[in-house]
Amino acid sequence: MGNPTNSLSVNFLIPLWNRFAGGSTNRRIFGATLIVGFFTLLVKLASFLKELVIASTFGTGDALEAFIIANLIPAFIVNVVSGTSLNSAIMPTYIQVREQEGPLEAQRLLSGIITLTLLLQFATIAVVIVVGPYLLNFLGSGFNEEKIILSQKLLYFLLPIIVLNGLIKTLTTILNAEERFAFAAYIPAAVPVVSVLSILFYADAIGIYALAIGFVIGFGLQLFVLAVVLKKKNIIITPRWYGITPPVRQVIHQYFPMLTGALMVGSTTMVDQAMAAMLEPGSVASLTYGEKLPATLVGISAMALGTAVLPYYSKMVANENWQGIENTLRTYRWKIVQIAVPFTLVFYYFSEPIVQMIFQRGAFTVEDTVLVGQVQAMYVLKIPLFLLTTLMVRLVSSLKFNKLLMYGAMISVVVNIIFNFLLIKIMGLPGIALSTVLVYVVSFVYLSVGLRMKLDRVKKLSLQKGK
Repeated sequence: MGNPTNSLSVNFLIPLWNRFAGGSTNRRIFGATLIVGFFTLLVKLASFLKELVIASTFGTGDALEAFIIANLIPAFIVNVVSGTSLNSAIMPTYIQVREQEGPLEAQRLLSGIITLTLLLQFATIAVVIVVGPYLLNFLGSGFNEEKIILSQKLLYFLLPIIVLNGLIKTLTTILNAEERFAFAAYIPAAVPVVSVLSILFYADAIGIYALAIGFVIGFGLQLFVLAVVLKKKNIIITPRWYGITPPVRQVIHQYFPMLTGALMVGSTTMVDQAMAAMLEPGSVASLTYGEKLPATLVGISAMALGTAVLPYYSKMVANENWQGIENTLRTYRWKIVQIAVPFTLVFYYFSEPIVQMIFQRGAFTVEDTVLVGQVQAMYVLKIPLFLLTTLMVRLVSSLKFNKLLMYGAMISVVVNIIFNFLLIKIMGLPGIALSTVLVYVVSFVYLSVGLRMKLDRVKKLSLQKGK
């Protein structure tokens, strides 16, 4: 028999949580943020364990740098084609169709989107097979021939990730739209867990290919579990085409501006790595390690906040609750500043000791610690800015004003390239990280002004329609 005390505790806590998280919109967003944040933290801890194993096994050597450059291309494609751009294009329309036309029409929309997504992903793979070697020659311009050949082999090995991860992004979007936040947040742990096991068991025999195998199998396992869960919830995930219906057309209309914007923003990472490859050997890996911990912390908080706020923003926009939107935006802006700024300052000050404590073992040397610590200190400065822009980007997507993001992304690319060239000459490798921070400063100012103008415009139109 189970422990009656534990049973009573659970029975007491669940209704208490439901009452708290089921209150006002801000409370519901906060509750969803806590749920997503908690499980994302667990996933990030698993990912960080993976990075420790990678650092100890491969250090900053040629094999790891070849993998980083090879993985840039599928990661870039997934983030651009099937990442935030597709998520932000699908969710507002999916929720609108579900709320106004019912679950059946929402299901038809999902089946059509999955069909289009698969066609786009397979077409993208065909393009990568042709142009991939030329891209790797550009990205690894400072690599020797042996290192470039290894990158090419790893790239072709990683190509299935494009389809697997693309479908995962779409299915996760639907789970979040259904407010099933917890499962969508913790299932990504499959990738780091499988990757660690693959390295531990196979790295001695096949080297860096063990990491690539872990990635592919991990994403495959994640997709399989997602498919099973959605099937149990009577959500059909098989592709089926019903034609270019108005909802599908609306998703496409919102997607392509987001795609252009994501293409621009994603290219900044590729430019950064390409410029790092022009510096001394080990720079690509050092830049990657320096971004790991800030990216992990940003990933937890931004994923939690962005995932939680988008469905509620979409509902408020559908109901023309402009006052609620402004209240939510104002409340969470202030919370971000209160929490993120002090944390960022402490993290900046202790950057090098943190790198020493976490990474300095095995093939990761004292010299690596010094350089990575400097890079990390620059990257950590983006944390408050990243969270603030995430909050605004989700609102822009809910308003279906994705052209604002497209233009902002174009500005960001230009700013990043300019600051990269200037700051590398002054600071070396850490200058690339500082350039990223300055890009977020520009993005924050741009989005603040553009969003204010958009909100004023839609409020005015809503008042005129009410009259």
